[in-house]
Amino acid sequence: MKFENSPLSKIYSYNKVELPFGDFFLCKDIVISEIHEGVHYDKYKIEALAEVLISHYGSECKISVISNRVNSYSIDLQEWSRTVNNAKQIIKVAVVSYTFATELSFKLEKHFSVQNIETFKTLEESISWVSEKKVII
Repeated sequence: MKFENSPLSKIYSYNKVELPFGDFFLCKDIVISEIHEGVHYDKYKIEALAEVLISHYGSECKISVISNRVNSYSIDLQEWSRTVNNAKQIIKVAVVSYTFATELSFKLEKHFSVQNIETFKTLEESISWVSEKKVII
């Protein structure tokens, strides 16, 4: 379910950022991403989003990222892993998976990640997990 169509969008205060490749919901210390159908999420898109996040949260922030995979898209796995593993601002990454293919993709992503990353079936579960006491490793 898309974040804006969920009851959670009425509970959490957020700013919506629409980029050509996806919609991003910037909550207090959580970013919920919804990449558009058919996009190849590459280095340039990752960099564009990073600029938006630093502009909004600041370079010293501590945030969690929820990838709400409501659409099918591809990821430059090496670049994604490099960014997530090196970003000191990201404490947790949650993936909301709606399909078996997304679950398989997540297993590959988790293999390359040193971050605290988990998969969930619902947005509610993912928000609950990222909202738990934040542990900085």
